[in-house]
Amino acid sequence: MTDDASRIAGAPISWGVCEVPGWGYQLPAEQVLTQMSEVGLSATELGPDGFLPGDPDLLAKTLAAHRLTAVGGVTPFVLHRADVDPIVELERLLPGFAAARAGVMVLSADSGLTGYDSRPDLDDDGWQRLLRNLDRVAARAAEHGIQAVLHPHVGTMVETRSHLTHVLDGSNISLCLDTGHLLIGGTDPAVLAGQVAERIAHTHLKDVDAAYARKVQSGWLTYTEAVRDGMYRRLGQGDVDVAAIVQHLRANGYEGWYTLEQDTILTEAPAGEGPVADVRASADYLRGLLTT
Repeated sequence: MTDDASRIAGAPISWGVCEVPGWGYQLPAEQVLTQMSEVGLSATELGPDGFLPGDPDLLAKTLAAHRLTAVGGVTPFVLHRADVDPIVELERLLPGFAAARAGVMVLSADSGLTGYDSRPDLDDDGWQRLLRNLDRVAARAAEHGIQAVLHPHVGTMVETRSHLTHVLDGSNISLCLDTGHLLIGGTDPAVLAGQVAERIAHTHLKDVDAAYARKVQSGWLTYTEAVRDGMYRRLGQGDVDVAAIVQHLRANGYEGWYTLEQDTILTEAPAGEGPVADVRASADYLRGLLTT
């Protein structure tokens, strides 16, 4: 892939589609994929189990009908517990990724709890197990032509700057630079993009209202409450330095996808355009950065 602006992908979470039980009103895949195509996105992440067809042939036909390719999907793995082998879950998922020709698996270090509002703390043994499993999953996925990348994420076992340091120092896995979750977790994503460009293989571009981020960090709001209240903004309208991040990535020869994500919770079916209006505005903003 050489044309940066042709590598803009979408994610179902921008339409409120999420794997968390009770997250909110879930729009149908047909509407989401149609709107992705209308906005001019080239690819989609796969979304939660059941959002897209499980049958490989039907999945391929569904994506082709909307002129989309699959870029991968956020995939939670429990990596820190001795009684859970993440390779079992990986083997279950690999056929679907292969059928969709999704070259990236965006894995998160699942807490084992429901949702993203809390997580346990790890001792040294737990961290060592998590780091070993990151490398095991990445190596096994690579055998099937799929690049596994770690997605730092609020409410998972890799959330804060210290967690990220553990991963960077103790494993070889590449990163998904999620600009929103990094900021909420206490890491400046623009600084990180300049420091570890060689470890970044995928991006989730979000913008964030930093005032809400501080409320999540302090415990004043849960992550879910902050999302519902509008913590995520259209690109260019929050406190993430998206322009600097894109500049760092391009200067270092980044060839991965730019996936638009604006985590959204819907309480009911949209009366007007709904979430696609935000996606369109963010896509236009990003195209402007990628074509200058």
